[in-house]
Amino acid sequence: MTERANPRFDWTRAEIERLAAQPFADLILQAQAVLRANFPPNAVQRAQLLNIKTGGCAENCGYCSQSAHFDTGLKASRLMDVDAVIEAAAAAKAGGAERFCMGAAWRELKDRDVEAVCTMIAGVKELGLETCVTLGMLGDGQAERLKAAGLDYYNHNLDTGPDYYDHVVTTRTYQDRLDTLAKVRSAGIAVCCGGILGMGEAEADRVGLLLELSKLSPHPESVPINKLVPIPGTPMAGQDEIDGIEFARWIAVARIVFPQSVVRLSAGRDSMSKELQALCLLAGANSMFWGGKLLTTGLPAPNADAALLDQLGIATFADAMPAE
Repeated sequence: MTERANPRFDWTRAEIERLAAQPFADLILQAQAVLRANFPPNAVQRAQLLNIKTGGCAENCGYCSQSAHFDTGLKASRLMDVDAVIEAAAAAKAGGAERFCMGAAWRELKDRDVEAVCTMIAGVKELGLETCVTLGMLGDGQAERLKAAGLDYYNHNLDTGPDYYDHVVTTRTYQDRLDTLAKVRSAGIAVCCGGILGMGEAEADRVGLLLELSKLSPHPESVPINKLVPIPGTPMAGQDEIDGIEFARWIAVARIVFPQSVVRLSAGRDSMSKELQALCLLAGANSMFWGGKLLTTGLPAPNADAALLDQLGIATFADAMPAE
């Protein structure tokens, strides 16, 4: 087995460019070596994401169906009842999920909603699931309250590299996102932070995204790599689809740059063939969203995912990790 890799915080743009430019087979071989040195080689974590508050978001993220700036036909709703969230989490666990994520279409978490969200986190944690939330920006003291409730991970994506960011969203800055991540870290919560590919960005912007993430110390424990789902009514509805092999190439680069992070195969799987999904797993992804929806976008049916993982001989994290 390859020696366990220590994360690096001194990656340069040129080094990441050279990684991505390798012959595809060489890149996959290197990514597999890094994966096998740091994780069980044939295991993925199954996660499920529930939209606990839908639509009406004040942000203008150009990919998002939940923005109040765009007419996507999505009806806004209030924050879900706590009991309904816990019931959904229990169903997710019964269906094979190991991680339960809760997302709210907010620009920022309001103090009036913190208690309800904390009750949800505590209830999900009691079920034995890993907990994650994505709630937008955080105010002073809010991260500490989420941590006390039992939160494991906070998701707050950078989306893209800093030079392309203004093409994606203008209602909050890149620094706003970094400031929220700093609050999460300071509270002792693990970070889930990645981006979206296929938004019209150049290769240099993909390098820029991974470079910015690599500067975070420690690295995000979870790095979701999303494939844009073009949603009618959003500014990015007409974007050309990113090539599948190119998408898998950047999964592999992320695996190498973030050797000890879980690389999550996230949005866009519903449009991928099983062969492309297998290629992304071969490239080093070791988590996938399972059942339900990814906020408002579809996912493959759980029976299709189960059949794919069985065909590939891939187990769950719980089954593959040694008992403590």
